[in-house]
Amino acid sequence: MPVPTPHNSAKNGEIAKTVLMPGDPLRARFIAETYLDSPELVNNVRGIQGYTGTWKGAPVTVMASGMGIPSIGIYSYELYNFYGVENIIRIGSAGAISEDLRVRDIVFGLGACTNSNYAEQFALPGVFAPTASYRLIKIAEEEAEKLGVTPVIGNILSSDSFYDDRPDAITRWKRMGVLAVEMEAAGLYLNAARAGKRALAICTISDHVITGEALDAEAREKSFTQMMEIALATAFRLAQGTY
Repeated sequence: MPVPTPHNSAKNGEIAKTVLMPGDPLRARFIAETYLDSPELVNNVRGIQGYTGTWKGAPVTVMASGMGIPSIGIYSYELYNFYGVENIIRIGSAGAISEDLRVRDIVFGLGACTNSNYAEQFALPGVFAPTASYRLIKIAEEEAEKLGVTPVIGNILSSDSFYDDRPDAITRWKRMGVLAVEMEAAGLYLNAARAGKRALAICTISDHVITGEALDAEAREKSFTQMMEIALATAFRLAQGTY
């Protein structure tokens, strides 16, 4: 498919090889305006804002994914397959289900369990385990340590349902050692695997499903700066080839 696409008005060359992908378009704008030099709005189709600029001289694109696997499935597919993107780092919020996590902790999704049927399209003779790129995890962990952050690395859950009518659903995932729940990573990891590209979900805990502790929308949009800086530093390393 030629570019622009039905969902992305960016032209060839306007999107960097590494894309930081928050769910919220307002978080994409906040990151671009706060961190990037000379950010340019390259996409605003359906309000899914995408900006390209530089961070410490390295080209970086920040583009929203919207909510849920179907939405990130569209945008990540087009970025990987039509715009030549090599790395997508999801930077989003997640709800903790592990009692070892607290609000504002940072989680790297080593694997993304899911109740989605997104992988059915690949007609695999079994169940595929969507996982992050080890290279991205390694670089991001090194950059987190430089910032004095110790991320928690493990399985997360990408759920198709925000409101689940089954009262014991989260408990069942918790029993399997799943750390937190969000709504996009599994779709991103599946698209990366199929395209032969790299992906990582870095999530900040915005609420705790068990304790009920939660941050408001403004805090989720603007205060997750450690997660943003880890992702930017990772993008810089990738651009420099220092890994």
